[in-house]
Amino acid sequence: MNKLEQIVADIKKLEQELFVELQKKQDEYFYVIKGKKIQFEAETRKYHKTLATRLHIYLAGASLPVILTAPIIWSCLVPALMMDLTVCVYHSICFRIYGIPLVKRSDYIVIDRHSLQYLNLIEKLNCYYCSYFNGLIGFVQEIGARSEQYWCPIKHARKSLMLHTRYHKFIEYGDSQYYQEKLVELRKSFDDLDEKS
Repeated sequence: MNKLEQIVADIKKLEQELFVELQKKQDEYFYVIKGKKIQFEAETRKYHKTLATRLHIYLAGASLPVILTAPIIWSCLVPALMMDLTVCVYHSICFRIYGIPLVKRSDYIVIDRHSLQYLNLIEKLNCYYCSYFNGLIGFVQEIGARSEQYWCPIKHARKSLMLHTRYHKFIEYGDSQYYQEKLVELRKSFDDLDEKS
């Protein structure tokens, strides 16, 4: 195992530890997850309802610039939906043809904050938006990462602030010999995804 592969393995181990720590919060905040449903204890639900800010108070507390920019934020939903549809068509058709494992959408787009009774209707709508939009970006990025591994698995010469999940498998920039020898193999090198897909 080379240094880069070791770092990726360490990151995966830390992600697993993070997941375990996050799961401990279920006990602390009195909820359980059953399938896709989140259930709070009855007393906790009751208490949460008392904390929700009434809509008229929430709106009265919003500044004018926040109210005026809300339509701009929500207008981003239209291109996001179009991107979602376009990428899903590409993903569904092309990944099957190329033999690339499909990306599980529900691993990225997680909508669950509406179960929080201490949020009012506007806060819940905002949470739907953020959960969808940010989940969609992650979903599209993973589709892009797998596509890039198939079509052009070459690392960049310049530093990138964002490295995706497949980047560690890519060929070094300028290594023409290895590229010629390994491209076909790299196009099929998704076996580390078997447990996820």
